[in-house]
Amino acid sequence: MLNKLRLSIIVIDRLSIVISFLIAFIIFITNSLNAQRIMVTENEADKKVNITFDGKLFTSYIFPGEDILKKAVLFPILTANGTAVTRGWPLEPRAGERVDHPHHVGMWLNYEDVNGYDYWNNSTAISAENRLKKYGTIRHTEVIKTQNGSKKGVLQVATDWVSADGKGELTAKENTTFTFSGKGNQRIIDRTTTIKAETDMLFKDVKDGMIAIRVARELEIPSKTPEIFTDANGIETKVPMLNNEGVNGNYRSSEGLEGDAVWGTRASWVNMFGKIKNEDISVVIIDHPRNVGYPTYWHARGYGLFAANPLGAKIFSKGKEELNLKLKKGESITFKYRTVITSTKMTDEAINKLAKQFSK
Repeated sequence: MLNKLRLSIIVIDRLSIVISFLIAFIIFITNSLNAQRIMVTENEADKKVNITFDGKLFTSYIFPGEDILKKAVLFPILTANGTAVTRGWPLEPRAGERVDHPHHVGMWLNYEDVNGYDYWNNSTAISAENRLKKYGTIRHTEVIKTQNGSKKGVLQVATDWVSADGKGELTAKENTTFTFSGKGNQRIIDRTTTIKAETDMLFKDVKDGMIAIRVARELEIPSKTPEIFTDANGIETKVPMLNNEGVNGNYRSSEGLEGDAVWGTRASWVNMFGKIKNEDISVVIIDHPRNVGYPTYWHARGYGLFAANPLGAKIFSKGKEELNLKLKKGESITFKYRTVITSTKMTDEAINKLAKQFSK
């Protein structure tokens, strides 16, 4: 009787092991089926690197040349459902969208005043003479690394910051790593950019910088009045009031502020959310605790410019603070940002969780 009992226990134990193995195998197969293959593919002929999830385009790193763009950018940026969250104009114009600020293309990182040269506002819309006198260019030089994977894709690139519209002094060398991840209806871009000074550098405390995205018309805050914006060189850009049909965007910051109240305030993250057709969309930019000026000021405009500028303390604080960042030749500084694109309206709790993960 005792031997039969022992045999029964052994059989049950072995059966439990087999069942546990089968459960683990099923979970593994399920996760494998749900995993999305992230491919980072360089297309040298078209001067771009495409990032796809299971064969569907998410975004492209494009560097079409200085006769088209004065910097390399991510364009377009799409949701998991294939909806563009970036404005199309001037590269791929769409009906009904704004046609102001031709330098607002896709998603980018640069600055308005470095050693007196404006890297932010430079575009082919500026006269050639003025570009030489006042504007700088960020020139793509190399795709250093691409990496594919089921959990993440990696793109590492190098660029040169050159004064006088790309014809002057080499001001800095930039090394940037993009890490692309996500699952389900969420996509994440982690950007780490290190800028090394090739000469003494002064990032003057000004309004326009640092990381930015120009969003689709639907994600703008509905316009109420026409506005005029003036850059550091005194150039005015008129932003008219347009038909607000289908326009329903809004901002919400980590501090609980919403709408136009977010502009010029500090926060660790800001969520721009709204609907494009029937798709709920959130576009979130998260600052990193190691960045200078953390938590950053937000240069978040209702007309669709969504930017974080840690160096614009003077204008955003109305003169109470000032931050003029100086680098000696050979010194470097690193900026880290996370951008999250989700086909749903994200909650504060969900964003805080991603921000905490990113901070580590």
